[in-house]
Amino acid sequence: MNNLERIAIIDLGSNTARLLLVDVLDNGHFQIVDQLKEATRLGEGMERDGFLKPARIQETIRTLKMFRKLCDVNGIERIIAVATAAVRRAKNQRSFLDEVSATCGIKLRVLSAEEEAIYVYRGVINTMDIPKGLILEIGGGSAKIIYYNRRNLLNYETLPFGAITLTELFAEDNLSPEEQAVKVEEFFTEQLSRIEWLKNVDPEAQLIGVGGSFRNLCRMTKIMKKYPLKTIHNYVVRETDFDHVYDLLKSLDLDRKKKIKGLSSGRADILPAAFAAISAFKKYVGKADMVISGSGLRTGIMFNYAVPSTLDKPISDVLTFSLNTLVDFFGCNKKHVEQTVALSVQLFKQLRVLHKFPRQYLKILKVAAFLYEAGKKVGFYNFEKHSAYIVLNSNIYGISHRDLVMASFVCSCTGIDDVNPLDWSRYRDLVSDEDVDAVRKMGVMLRIASCLDRSLSSIISGINCDILGDSVIMKTETDSDATLEINSALEVGPDFRKVFRKNLEIL
Repeated sequence: MNNLERIAIIDLGSNTARLLLVDVLDNGHFQIVDQLKEATRLGEGMERDGFLKPARIQETIRTLKMFRKLCDVNGIERIIAVATAAVRRAKNQRSFLDEVSATCGIKLRVLSAEEEAIYVYRGVINTMDIPKGLILEIGGGSAKIIYYNRRNLLNYETLPFGAITLTELFAEDNLSPEEQAVKVEEFFTEQLSRIEWLKNVDPEAQLIGVGGSFRNLCRMTKIMKKYPLKTIHNYVVRETDFDHVYDLLKSLDLDRKKKIKGLSSGRADILPAAFAAISAFKKYVGKADMVISGSGLRTGIMFNYAVPSTLDKPISDVLTFSLNTLVDFFGCNKKHVEQTVALSVQLFKQLRVLHKFPRQYLKILKVAAFLYEAGKKVGFYNFEKHSAYIVLNSNIYGISHRDLVMASFVCSCTGIDDVNPLDWSRYRDLVSDEDVDAVRKMGVMLRIASCLDRSLSSIISGINCDILGDSVIMKTETDSDATLEINSALEVGPDFRKVFRKNLEIL
C-alpha cells in the first residue's frame, strides 16, 4: 500500500467542529485514520442580532488550535477547512475568519448554501446504493433538503433553521417539552409547505438522514434494540423506533436526557428540536422509515479531492469501489483477488440449478470473495475468522447490514459445521435460520474458487459444470498444468457433497 499523502478536513458547523485525518492513496482510494470533534456551539445566541458571540468565538478558536496541533504532529501539509451556516450568516464573519487565520494558521472557506448541499449529496451518492433519495440533514444552524433521482441531483433547499436555532426560537415561552415539540413541528411544516418541488417528489424515493442528530438517533435505537452491529451507515430506522425515542426525549428533563445511552451530551438540549423537525418532515413527505447515512459533507469533500471525476459524475459502482479501497488498504494480492471473485461468480452461475439463490445473493458472495484473504494481514492461521471480522467492521459502502452479516459468515465458513449457532443467533434480527444453508453453500463455492488459483497465476480462465446424476463434473479451461489448483479444490469435495448432496469431480 503506497500512501500518497495524509490530509486534514475541518468542518466548522453551527454546533460542532470536526477534524478528520485522511490517508489518500495514489489511486484515489482513501481511509480515515483519526478524527476529533468538539461541541463548540458557534451559532449559539446568533438569533438575536446576527453576530457570533465572543465566548463562542473563543471556544471555537481554542478547539481549532487543538486541531492544528494534531495536524502538525501528523505532518499534515494540506488542510481543507470549511465553515457552514453560522459563519455564512454572521455579520462579523470577516473579523472571525481573520482571527482564525492569525491565531490558528487555518484558512476557513465559507461554503455557500449551494456548495454545502452539493457536498452532502456527493457524500451520500458515492457511498449508498440508493437510486432515488430524499436527503434531510438537520445541522445546528440550518436544515438541508436534497432530492435526487437516477443518481442525478434534481433539487435542494436550505432552510435557515437548525437544531440550535429551533431550540432558541421556542425556548422563551415557558412551554413544556411536549408543547415545544408541537410548536417546532408546526413551524417546520410551514417552512416545508413553501418548497414547491417538494410536493412532486417520486413516491419511491427513500428518506435518507444525514448529520449528528441522525447519528444520535441511530445509536439510541440500536441500544434500545440491542442491535448487533456498530455500523451506522445504511442502518434503517423503523417508524415505531423513531416514535419511541422521540416520545422518550419529550418526556425527560435535561439531566435525565444526558443519561440516555447513545445520546451525545453535547446535543442533549437541542436534540428534541431536531427530532421535532425530523417528525414534521416524515409526516409531510409521507415516509415511515428512513436510512441513516454516515457520510455527508466531509465525505463529499474527500471524494472530490481523492477522486476528481466525482466532480462531474458519481462513482458508478459504489460497492466495488469500496471493496477495492480495502483490498488496497490491506495490501491484498489484487490479481488473486480478481481471479477469486471471477471464479466465484462463475461457480455461482454454473451451480444455480442446484442452489437456486436469487441474483442479489451474488453481491454477498462478491463481498466475501474480495476480502476472503484480507485476514492474512492479521495472521495466517484462522485467517478466515480475521477476514470475517474485517467484513463486519470496515464500513463497506453500498451494501445492507443483512448482506454484510451474511458475507462475514461466508468468509469464516471454513468447514461445513463452522457456522456456530451461538454466533449466528446474535444476528437473528437480520438473518434467519434458513440463511445458514445459503452461507454454507456460498462458503464452499468461495473456497473452491480460491483453491482454483492456488498458484496465484490465474491459469484457469473458465469453469463449466455438468450435473450428471449424483455428481457435478467441473471442467476447467486452462493453457497449462493446473494439478496444484485441481488437487487443492478437490480437498473441498467432502464439504461440497454435504451441502449440495453431489459428488465433486474436477477435470
